[in-house]
Amino acid sequence: MVKNYKIILGTAQMGLNYGINNFNGKITEEQSNNILYNAYKSGIDSLDTAELYGNAHDTIGNFHKKNPGVKFKINTKFPHNFNDKNLENKIYDYLDILKVDSIETIMFHSFDSYFNNIDSIKSITELKHKGYVNHIGVSVYNNNEIEDLLKNKEVSVIQLPFNLFDNNYLRGEILKKIKASDKIVHTRSAFLQGLFFKKLNHDDSVVKGLYDELKYLNELSAASNKSIVEIALGYCIYQDNIDKVIIGVDSIEQLHNNLNIVNNSIDVDLFDKIDKILIKNLDLINPTKWKILR
Repeated sequence: MVKNYKIILGTAQMGLNYGINNFNGKITEEQSNNILYNAYKSGIDSLDTAELYGNAHDTIGNFHKKNPGVKFKINTKFPHNFNDKNLENKIYDYLDILKVDSIETIMFHSFDSYFNNIDSIKSITELKHKGYVNHIGVSVYNNNEIEDLLKNKEVSVIQLPFNLFDNNYLRGEILKKIKASDKIVHTRSAFLQGLFFKKLNHDDSVVKGLYDELKYLNELSAASNKSIVEIALGYCIYQDNIDKVIIGVDSIEQLHNNLNIVNNSIDVDLFDKIDKILIKNLDLINPTKWKILR
């Protein structure tokens, strides 16, 4: 369990058909329960979820109810257009549904949601003082948004994309700034929703737009004798300025495979080659833009 503590288990797959490479659809509640139990026993104590992730909240709450000896730390997100007048009741509803005594991090699902509801920070801070919330966080997409959040002392968690394409070339300096501000870094999209595993000849506009970069990853994988999964996960886990890495799985086998990778050593010289990857069209590595691109 050397590095398992650094993993936050994502739960989007437990409530939605999630991911560009997901052919099996939403996983069942029974599968979710088995994954959650095995994750906890493996040393993972935190979950990433959201009200918008279908019935993921209910699945987590049902698991806690069935397993009273197990209690995950919950990082969840408000919907984009939530009404801050009902904020306190919404938090109480989350606590009741998730079957926890406090929310580890309550997050705004986007920078726009944070900006449009910035007055609600005061109410959330009051809930922190009451012990119902431990951290306030914001899920962001670009460095300009992060620069703005660095000015707000009440925001203690920043969740951002980080992966082989959304890499240190793009994020290295801003990650240093976040850590210098004593804020906590959660990263998501370690596998870019499965894009890294797509076949190079796949008839998909995003794959075609990133063909050269995906081909380069395949070449790195072959030359290093490491799978792309190993490279992608290792690259995120071994970043000193990243506190937690969010990964989602759709089976116990995938969970254990990923945890084995987490605790295997990887040649950090490989990271220098990854950091040279420069994506010019950033829309291609932003999943929120993929529907428009297609």
